[in-house]
Formats: sequence, C-alpha cells, structure tokens
Amino acid sequence: MADADAEALAAEQAREQANTGTKEVAESHRFDEAALIAWMQANVEGFSGPLEVRQFKGGQSNPTYQLITPGKKYVLRRKPPGKLLPSAHAVDREFKVISALYPTGFPVAKPYGLCTDDSIIGTWFYIMDMVEGRILWDQSLPQYQPAERNAIFKAKIKTLADLHNTDYEAVGLGDYGKPGNYMGRQVDRWTKQYKASETVHIPEVERLIKWLPQSLPVQDRTSVVHGDYRLDNMIFHPTESRVTAVLDWELGTLGDPMADFTYVLMGWVNGTISTIPDLKAHGIPTIEEAVEHYCAITGRSGIKDLNWFFAYNAFRLVGILQGILGRVRDGTANHPDAANMAPRVLGLAEMSWAYAKKAGAS
Repeated sequence: MADADAEALAAEQAREQANTGTKEVAESHRFDEAALIAWMQANVEGFSGPLEVRQFKGGQSNPTYQLITPGKKYVLRRKPPGKLLPSAHAVDREFKVISALYPTGFPVAKPYGLCTDDSIIGTWFYIMDMVEGRILWDQSLPQYQPAERNAIFKAKIKTLADLHNTDYEAVGLGDYGKPGNYMGRQVDRWTKQYKASETVHIPEVERLIKWLPQSLPVQDRTSVVHGDYRLDNMIFHPTESRVTAVLDWELGTLGDPMADFTYVLMGWVNGTISTIPDLKAHGIPTIEEAVEHYCAITGRSGIKDLNWFFAYNAFRLVGILQGILGRVRDGTANHPDAANMAPRVLGLAEMSWAYAKKAGAS
C-alpha cells in the first residue's frame, strides 16, 4: 500500500470511529424509556422487550437511537428537542417516503411506526428496522481495490437513478412535494434558513441570494429526490457491491432530479474524489463516466447547466451548515464539531460564487 493510501485509510478509520457505532444517550437527548416501551408494545408489530437504548454517534440533525431487544434491533429517529427552524426535522416526511418506497423493493429500512404525540418521548419520532452492513465514509475508498471501487460507485449511481425512475404517483407520493419550480423553491428555502441562522455577513452569499432566483434552469422532469445523497447516507451489503438501505430522508421531496444527481457530482469538484490524480487507475469513474452511467439508466442524452447546479449545491450546503451554526447559537446542536462549521461556510460561499460566475453571473 502506497504511503498516500495508508494515510487516507488511517484518516477514514479515524473518521469512522468518531462517527459510527453507538454511545450512551446524551443527557440532552434522554427520554422516558418506559413510555417508549409502552408505545412500541401498542404500535410496533412483533415488539417484545426488554429494551436497551443507545444513541448513534455523529449526525447533525435528527437524533438517532439504536433500540436493542433480545430478538431484534430497531432504529428510532426523532425531532431534536428545543427551538427548531420552520419545516426542519420533518420525521413524518421521512417516514412517509420510506413507507412508500419499501414495498417497491427500493433499498430503504422497513418502517414500523410513526408517533406524532409529543407526550411519549418529548418530540415526534419514527421507528424502522436496523439494517446491518457497511457505511463508507471516505469516498476515495482506500480500503478497496479498483474493481470494487468502480462497482460501489456504479451501484451508488444506479440506486439514485432507480429512485428518479420511480413512478411517485403510483407509490402514493403524489402529495410528497409541490409540482414545478423546485429549484426556485429550494433557493428560497435555503435563503430563508441561512437568514434565520445568520451569524456573520458574507458578501458572496448576498450576491448568490440575488442571482440564483434570476437564473433558474428549466425543470424538464419531476421525481422523488433524496436531498442528501452520498456514500455515508447509505448502507452497503456486508460483502457485495450493492446498496441495501438509503438513509436520512429528511430533505426528501418531489423535485428536479438534476438537483440530486449534480449534488453527487460535487464530489468530483469539491471533495475527496477531486484530489485523486488518476481516477481510472484508482477505479472510480470520471465525472463524464458518472454522467454517462446515470443518463443511460434514466434515458437522458446529457446534463445541462452543470455550473449553475454546482453553484446551487454549494449554496445549499451553505444554508445547511449555517443552520448548524444557528443551533450552536441557540444551544440545540447535537454534534461536538458543530461549532467548527464556520470556515466551511465561508469556503463554500466563495466556491458557489465562483461557479455562479462560470454560469454567467457578474
């Protein structure tokens, strides 16, 4: 193994150790376990205690717990306690989409129940199956050989294409989002989240807030979109190069599939993949090959407006990370590194404006 690969592997292992597995439930996220048990006995088919509750490490948004019984493990996701931004942490929407997709064979965890009664554990929550497998944190996949890297990336892209090909009306998701003008609504959403969480003035963000709504691309298709589709938001089979569960549907809705796919492509322009000198030798598809693979499955002839979408995706990340900084300000952040997001916000704002200029902004 080359020195660079060894360093990358060590970095991935450190990140994986910090972000995977479970820990004791944080004091600020504890709840009445007896009340949860009573609810599960009434609402989760096949549930039988006793119950042990652990909290998953990592994560920035909805606190997530592992529920362990003698015969089965479950996962509980809840809204965080405390002051919340409007429309954020919609666990009911997460439950809705996985409940619709699960019967189709699309890889999501089996849903068991949704609770919208705050009196049970203090906030809304839902319970789903615990899917065992691999979560891959480092997109360069230093622990694998080139052929398996290629297979993993193609499986990632195919799974997203399969989502975008899903007939959302037929699976009961016709009301999962508003029709049309998805990009306009998204720009407005992340602008509002940024403003609600703003901690410092960033000139590039102000320029983007003005330019993005004036330059929206034409939306030619509507599909279910995940909103945060990346390797560490999915579980791979323990030994096979296939996705067994797509996780974290908090940002899911109906919208322009190009927003989802170009977010995946951000890894080639502003992520670990962009630092790999020879993608072919490494086994990861080039950005052109990734586009070709996706387009072949979805019946597209190509992708337009890439620079606009890169500007938008970076802007959206600015809004997401600024939301975390806002929770630090309000005392509701649930990640020890949340306060370190400020430099990333500034860097993403500068990158977003650079792509905006490539797309014609001035």
